[in-house]
Amino acid sequence: YIIAKNSKNKNKFRQQAQKRTTRMKVKAHELRTKTKQDLLKQLDELKSELAQLRVAKVTGGAASKLAKIKVVRKSIARVLTVYHQKQKSKLREAYAGKKFVPKDLREKKTRAMRRALSPEEASAKTSKQLKKELNFPLRKFAIIA
Repeated sequence: YIIAKNSKNKNKFRQQAQKRTTRMKVKAHELRTKTKQDLLKQLDELKSELAQLRVAKVTGGAASKLAKIKVVRKSIARVLTVYHQKQKSKLREAYAGKKFVPKDLREKKTRAMRRALSPEEASAKTSKQLKKELNFPLRKFAIIA
């Protein structure tokens, strides 16, 4: 490391050294702006970093590195979550308006709600019932008070 003479250069140098050694927690909103290739690239970087940290753990590395394992694991989870959300949203767009939709893209609801009759099915009447209603309408009575 180069020794800096004045305080501005020292701070700048420290920040550069920190960027090289520690990775900040990945923010989901920042990931959403990235492309599929960028996400996969970042995922590979995080996985390789995690492998290095695990090696450091076995060889008796510094406590800061051990604490960083959790941060990297959570970052990997965030990247994967955003990646899968993007994939699913693109699939939803592709199947929008189609007759058949894959089961994982359908509404979850509950089992009973999925099997319940639709409003059209529930209000459907048989031909016999229609004839009965037509031939025997409800009678109207005039009530004298």
